[in-house]
Amino acid sequence: MADDVADTRPPPPSSHSKDAPGELKHNAIGFLDALVIGINSTSPAYSLAAVIGAVVAIVGIYAPGVVLASFVPMLLIASAFFYLNRVDQDCGTTFSWVTRAMGPWVGWFGGWAIMMTGVLVVGSLADVAVGFGLLTVGLDSWAQNEVIRQLLTVLVILVMTAICVIGTEASAHVQNVLILAQVVSLLAFAVIAIYRVYSGSSPLAPIEPDIGWLNPFGAGGGSLTAGLLLGVFMYWGWESAVNLTEEVKDSASAPGRAGIWSTVILLVTYLSVTIAVVAFAGPAYLAENASEEEFIFALLAGKVLGGWDWIVLLAVCTSALASTQTTIIPSSRTGLSMARRGALPSVFARIHPRFRTPHVSTWAVAVVAIAWYLVLSHISENALFDSLTALSLLIAFYYALTGIACAVYYRHHLTESIRNLLLIGVGPVIGAVLLGWLLVESVINMANPANSYSGASWFGLGPPLVIGIGIAAVGLVIMVVCWLRAPRFWHERRSVADPVAVRATEHQHRHHRDGTHGEP
Repeated sequence: MADDVADTRPPPPSSHSKDAPGELKHNAIGFLDALVIGINSTSPAYSLAAVIGAVVAIVGIYAPGVVLASFVPMLLIASAFFYLNRVDQDCGTTFSWVTRAMGPWVGWFGGWAIMMTGVLVVGSLADVAVGFGLLTVGLDSWAQNEVIRQLLTVLVILVMTAICVIGTEASAHVQNVLILAQVVSLLAFAVIAIYRVYSGSSPLAPIEPDIGWLNPFGAGGGSLTAGLLLGVFMYWGWESAVNLTEEVKDSASAPGRAGIWSTVILLVTYLSVTIAVVAFAGPAYLAENASEEEFIFALLAGKVLGGWDWIVLLAVCTSALASTQTTIIPSSRTGLSMARRGALPSVFARIHPRFRTPHVSTWAVAVVAIAWYLVLSHISENALFDSLTALSLLIAFYYALTGIACAVYYRHHLTESIRNLLLIGVGPVIGAVLLGWLLVESVINMANPANSYSGASWFGLGPPLVIGIGIAAVGLVIMVVCWLRAPRFWHERRSVADPVAVRATEHQHRHHRDGTHGEP
């Protein structure tokens, strides 16, 4: 990344500094821990399982190309996260950055979107972890019993939330174990599937991989749009590493690098497994079973691994389990950041005196997520899937905001070098435009009730769009109430990265970066 844009804030605390009361624990984890958390937040095995069948149904053998194309806006927005974190190491990320660059009203909605993503998805992730965990140990009847699954799901959310509260180090240790089990399982599955393709031992309709599969336009523009909507969901979550910026060593650089490397590692993982699955099963089989959602891996595991199918079941279980925990992090840290600035009630800014974590906002996210999960599960399983579909609206919205905020905040630096222009200006803006286009396409698609999982009509619209509109409406009401009760935050003025201050601190930041041992 560019070295000619430096941090305008004071250097992060040294490893010997004491944490002040009411602050998060500084230097709690390192770059590798942040990288693992960023990867696990996307829930690779679960995301692949949930999306791959639907993507193949839309674009056929060009599914790897869609996976590759979906990576482009993610990398461009990851660049924006990297550079904005350089000038503002705030755990609220998008909320704080957009507030600085575009004003408090827009910034508040960016933060609200991040908080609500956790509410929408945590219950579903825990439910998948429970379901696949029961299948792994042979308790299929328990997996099919709604009462048992829901009770265990609530228990999983509570346990994972408790780990988040106990401390960032504990969270990192758990994540390191879960990512190892997940990656090993996925790689074993992909390698054996490809081997069986070339050995002619696949029981399905295998086809040998071809370089043409990487062409995202092979199936046509309309199909590409629908595939990209699913692809964005696959990559979402990598920025959790940046939400831990106040707790990571070398906070001005390491979290941003962890976010970028997360997207690259995810690309390699997703491409490998997608190519292996398409080659082993063939597009016809995958399209026919697309409605199985994440259980497509359960169908394929036995055919690829025989009696060792529990390996893939375990991968999806650990993937969803890890993401249940890490998805709470962005929501809780954003709530903390908003409360510190007066954008939410001050109670959400409380830090646990022993563990140095935002325990109030963390438990608040978990409680609301549990309530959301139980209510939608009571309506129908498809209603739960509809709430996941609504995620794409929130994701595209706050990612796009971040890309625009990067260019706006750094606008005085964009002409200083070609690298600045491309990586801080043009790249993030292109990423924001692509995501804005996907947001519009999502709204158009979700307006039709027939395109929802439930097929129901809520107020003449598809349930996912109604959920998205409802979240925005509730956010607007809460924002107005907070504005009336504590207007201080809404008087904050927009700012820019000052060229003079940047040049004055450039040498200091480079010295700090070069003195960091073990930096990749």
